[in-house]
Amino acid sequence: MSKLVVFGATGYAGGRITEEALRRGHSVVGVARKAEGLPEGVEERAGSMHDAGFVADVTRGADVIVVATPGRADDEGRRLLDAVPTLVDAARAAGARLSFVGGAGSLHVAEGGPRLIDTPEFPEEYKAEAGSHADVLAALHALPETDDWFYVSPAAEFGAWNAGERTGEFRLGGDVLLSAEDGHSRISGADYAIAFVDEIDEPKHSRARFTVAY
Repeated sequence: MSKLVVFGATGYAGGRITEEALRRGHSVVGVARKAEGLPEGVEERAGSMHDAGFVADVTRGADVIVVATPGRADDEGRRLLDAVPTLVDAARAAGARLSFVGGAGSLHVAEGGPRLIDTPEFPEEYKAEAGSHADVLAALHALPETDDWFYVSPAAEFGAWNAGERTGEFRLGGDVLLSAEDGHSRISGADYAIAFVDEIDEPKHSRARFTVAY
């Protein structure tokens, strides 16, 4: 059993990861600005990942730190990228593995092709958040080799608006967007969480990004 600290535990991805971790018997600390209504057995902690003292305290004794917060700026204009140094310091102090729920925008549409975010079809209103997630991935790649992390990009069609079902059947990929035969790139929240917690239970992607889709 591992101790997971999940930032963004009340959100869509963080909530599904929390549920899957509990299903497998892991210990979970759920962190959010308003940490309320989390499943029974989760230790609820309210606070901000931009508060270095709070982050150091809440991650003490963690085996894995899960960051499942939006890439968009908060009410004070702070982006996810701004919290990366604090999260890295906390992971080092705890001896924990650092993990991120990423975005699909930084995936390439084909081997050697452009990133999804750089294509004309990518919605303008989502570019800022997708760009922030891409910046986080770049920051992780720049970390020393002694820092262990992983970053999971979902399929393009991922979110509460397309929740789907828990099937346990999906494909894993690297830096290229995965799509089904019908051209859609989808993954349910529950199946994304299975792939994420699989990586915690049996690490196969050290210091790497991978993607999950049907």
